[in-house]
Amino acid sequence: MKWSQAYIPTLRDDPAEAELISHKLLMRAGYIRKVTAGVYNYLPLMQRVLQKITNIVREEMDRSGALEITMPVLHPAEVWQASGRWDVIGREQMRLQDRHNRWLCLGATHEEIVTDLIKGELQSYRQLPKNLYQIQVKFRDEIRPRFGLMRGREFIMKDAYTFDRDEKSQEKSYQNMVDAYFRAFERCGFEIRKVEGDTGAMGGTGAHEFMVIVDTDGGESTIYYCDSCDYAATDEKAGFREHGETSDEEMLEREEVHTPGMKTIEEVTGYLKLPAKKLVKTLLYRADDEVVAALIRGDRNINEVKLVNYLGCNNLEMADEQTVMKLTGADVGFAGPYELKDVRLVVDHEVKGLRNFVTGANKTDYHFLNVNHPRDFKFHETVDLKMAEAGERCPRCENGKLKSDRGIEVGNTFKLGTKYSSSLGANFIDEDGNEKPFIMGSYGIGITRTAQAAVERFNDKDGIIWPKAIAPYGIIIIYTNSSDDKQIELAERLYMELRGKGIEVLLDDRDERAGVKFKDADLIGIPLKVVVGERGMKEGIVEVKIRNTGEAHKVNITEAVEGIIRIFEKVD
Repeated sequence: MKWSQAYIPTLRDDPAEAELISHKLLMRAGYIRKVTAGVYNYLPLMQRVLQKITNIVREEMDRSGALEITMPVLHPAEVWQASGRWDVIGREQMRLQDRHNRWLCLGATHEEIVTDLIKGELQSYRQLPKNLYQIQVKFRDEIRPRFGLMRGREFIMKDAYTFDRDEKSQEKSYQNMVDAYFRAFERCGFEIRKVEGDTGAMGGTGAHEFMVIVDTDGGESTIYYCDSCDYAATDEKAGFREHGETSDEEMLEREEVHTPGMKTIEEVTGYLKLPAKKLVKTLLYRADDEVVAALIRGDRNINEVKLVNYLGCNNLEMADEQTVMKLTGADVGFAGPYELKDVRLVVDHEVKGLRNFVTGANKTDYHFLNVNHPRDFKFHETVDLKMAEAGERCPRCENGKLKSDRGIEVGNTFKLGTKYSSSLGANFIDEDGNEKPFIMGSYGIGITRTAQAAVERFNDKDGIIWPKAIAPYGIIIIYTNSSDDKQIELAERLYMELRGKGIEVLLDDRDERAGVKFKDADLIGIPLKVVVGERGMKEGIVEVKIRNTGEAHKVNITEAVEGIIRIFEKVD
């Protein structure tokens, strides 16, 4: 492709709307353009990248034995209502009504649709296992679309679904897909970490996420992993081995103290000159139609995903000021468990071992010292509610400690069990003639997410550094003087001969200054740059520069094509 015939609208400055490095670069380099919040046009360079990723994913899915199909984007509400997810997902679904006032939604995932498809089609254990996949546009009504393609309302995704007769067979299907994911992401140029994830609204018995590790603000998730064993989990899922400490302090008399305007942990601890671990936060939530108080040590952060999973609720949100005042008689910031009525108490494990701790007094501007249970309040529900922290002991092995990294999720796998087959009545007949529900799995790869994750992972001050396997073009040829016929002739010859060798080449034939061409070549991230310049012509060479290392080579013009190909073959 010649630049003059292409559509590559590069920008000199970062767009004001973009926050992440990858979002800025994709906009500046002419890969994407915003239509509305969370919705983007994919321009020609981006289309080529997405096709490369799609082809790799499709090849690995086919290699794994998965069968490609295409399912509808438009889904009737009835199948989602049958699985129970119409209410669970709620406002995150793109919903609409047709002219007959029937509710439909645009698919963000296809568990219900594929289960409804298989229902009645696969009837015997002899037809199992089966793995069906598609690569398709998906929709999600994000409450706050941001970060470009990372959290959009429209995106491209590969989703696959396995159907097995029993748990043993399903484990093989699951591992088969995990292996395919590692192969696909390795071919895309990534080192991937598989971590335990939360099942969330998808449900099921277990899940993993596949993360690209980055050292930028683009790492949307914190992952924790053990420095001794293979334990790794997202921050939503991660736990740690608790110290099991039980205080042997003498129980002191409860004392009410005046704490004027002191609402936060920092304010209260500073005022009372106590460490945060001596405080217990009482956090009031509305979980569906129930009010719940979650108690956790003052130096810990609550993991709301763990709380949601324990409660089994669809919606969880902090109680508003009016609810807090009604239940405690105090402003927000002074809630405590003492004489807290008509509220369900859920207490983190660590609180059980505390003695003489501080809580809110359910009275504006007051706290209690020396609160103890069961003397001052009683509870019957204890659960791990804490966010994991680096440095804590691994929950799986004896000697390991947790470390943390930032990552971008590009794929996920779920063990669904019979959640969807049971609710939708999708059954098969086993060898004994018994009717049983399918054991299912669900597997996703974000195609557009993977593209942006690559940019977030591979970039420098000059622009994008695409891995060769997913770059829009492998080589860019630049001639420095657009009025020099000999430069143009050589560049055109190299362009045609390299293309004849099956290499995807971009020729910058614009009537622009050499500096502009060099900057644009680095910005769009082509792996190999070939420069035909005046000095090189005099020396009988062309200059070849590798984008990801900066390594420069001089190649004799008489063997330029062979020399360029040799260098190109060594590029990652």
